[in-house]
Amino acid sequence: MSLHSEHIREIEKVGLGGSTNRDETVVESWRRCITQHRLDPALACEAYIVPETQLREHRQQSEQLISIARSGLENLFRHVAGQNYVLLLSDREGVTVEFLGDPLFDNNLRKAGLYLGSEWSESRAGTCAVGSCLETGEALTIHQTDHFDNTHTPLTCTAAPIYDAQGHLSAVLDISLLRSPQIKASQNLALHLVTATVRRIELANLMAQTRNEWVLRFSRSPEFLDVDPEAAISIDGSGHIIGMTHDGAKILARAAGLDWRYPAGLIGQPIARFFDMDTDDLGNLTRTRPSEDRLVFARDGNMLFAHAIEPHYVLRGTQTISEPIPASLRRLSNGDPQLAALQTKAAKLAGKPVAILIQGETGTGKEFLARAIHDSSGAKGRFIAVNCAAMPEQLIESELFGYTPGAFTGALAKGRKGLVEEADGGTLFLDEIGDMPLALQSRLLRVLAEREVLPLGASRAKPVNVRILSASHRNLAELVGKGAFREDLFYRLNAATLSLPALRDRDDFDWLLTEILKKRTADTGSTPVLSPEARLALQQYTWPGNIRELCNVLDVASALCDNARIQLIDLPDTIQKPASTSFMEEKRASDGVTALKQALAASHGNVSAAARLLGVDRSTVHRQLQKLRRQAAH
Repeated sequence: MSLHSEHIREIEKVGLGGSTNRDETVVESWRRCITQHRLDPALACEAYIVPETQLREHRQQSEQLISIARSGLENLFRHVAGQNYVLLLSDREGVTVEFLGDPLFDNNLRKAGLYLGSEWSESRAGTCAVGSCLETGEALTIHQTDHFDNTHTPLTCTAAPIYDAQGHLSAVLDISLLRSPQIKASQNLALHLVTATVRRIELANLMAQTRNEWVLRFSRSPEFLDVDPEAAISIDGSGHIIGMTHDGAKILARAAGLDWRYPAGLIGQPIARFFDMDTDDLGNLTRTRPSEDRLVFARDGNMLFAHAIEPHYVLRGTQTISEPIPASLRRLSNGDPQLAALQTKAAKLAGKPVAILIQGETGTGKEFLARAIHDSSGAKGRFIAVNCAAMPEQLIESELFGYTPGAFTGALAKGRKGLVEEADGGTLFLDEIGDMPLALQSRLLRVLAEREVLPLGASRAKPVNVRILSASHRNLAELVGKGAFREDLFYRLNAATLSLPALRDRDDFDWLLTEILKKRTADTGSTPVLSPEARLALQQYTWPGNIRELCNVLDVASALCDNARIQLIDLPDTIQKPASTSFMEEKRASDGVTALKQALAASHGNVSAAARLLGVDRSTVHRQLQKLRRQAAH
């Protein structure tokens, strides 16, 4: 029996459900060829070259991709020079739109279909590397008799898919030989080379499309992070995914438990859904820091090194790259690096109609920031603040949405306009949004989605134009996981996230002290002065209540002090402590390092989980880790 007949019989056997030692990818392709494409393995299928006019159309449609891919193709061809390989770039229909090969073999290559304009779709050519790659979306090798058609059995072909920035398969890169060794494993190096080339083409394509947005590149090794990253994503100013390479899509999908084959579930989602970070953290991942310090943690616990590339803004006329910080936002800090980045971001977002979620510990000044954003926005309406935690549950609905006359027992005869309507044309600030009852979350979602409010007892909704700012000291993503907060509302509210640092982590504590004391001067007409001992005690205290606690302490101290001079004795007992406490401080630091290591071990390196175990914010854990690395380096 001839090899030709044996090959046909094997395919027919597989078509009838029989077994074979071939790769599963080959078996599935053979079955598609028989059942879907209605191909006959006994009939030879010569290579097909599309007409010149049709080829021109295919090349025009792929012009941008060809331009971006050409450098990668030429570099790959240099790597395999002298080994008789042919490189084909095929579009999503399987038509070869770019070709690199030895011109001495042009006639043989054209006859074999390894030529410009050849169509390698599975429905026309049967099982082949390009066609099977288009069907499966995965890199693969189709070696000799893996091919469905006997015309192609001398060939060995290795292909990898090229995905566009939106996650859709747009092309295939193929590297083929007219003749090769019998062992399929001989093409393992070819598979590696073509996959690496595709990765670089996708990255170049993403970078070309992303000029004015952030790009975050990933690597499992810090040494190659900046020179040859493994994957990348692009992120818009509000922290949402707008583009990705194929390996970037796989990282995102794995982090959120999703399927990369459905990119619509990845594009448009906030970065915080996939990583233990938000846009405020991107500035810490640029090349200004050593690559080994640029770590990010995916939601599935995966740890990666990351390189953030800042947006490139083109100057037009007298336009400047950075926007001026409005006075209301400038007043929030004085030189603290974290707050400086936050002020810049808030200034850019202030005039944009996007919802902002402000996160931070209790007392860090979330309402002050919200009011500063409103004041910077140019909105003509009012700033209305609602504390969702302080308002009784039975009243919050009528307070927010208002009611008509006689809507319920005890209602005002004239009815009442709700706070949402009061904020029409302005800003509604929902403090401690995590404490809003689930039933009201649904009604708030309707306000956001439909831009209208329905008062209690009313039959007709009223249109409203309200900017929503919200705040919480709680982890809303965790509440979503527990079913205590609506996921759709969560993603509506945190189109952008601003994270306020705790007072103990700020670099401008002395400035803040002075500013608060100046306010006491304006209120009382005298200027309190801090004794050196009192100032030192205030500086050493950890401030669990943050700025609010500091204001209260200074209020009481100003009232108790004699001759407007605040002494150590005027401070609360918890703050009064000897200045010389080096032994205790060292012990606490040592205990803190031990606790941090134990928490990281218990959470398998997941920073968010470790922060929850320690009862601190994740940014605090990141800073402690960075401090330990610096100490270890010295």
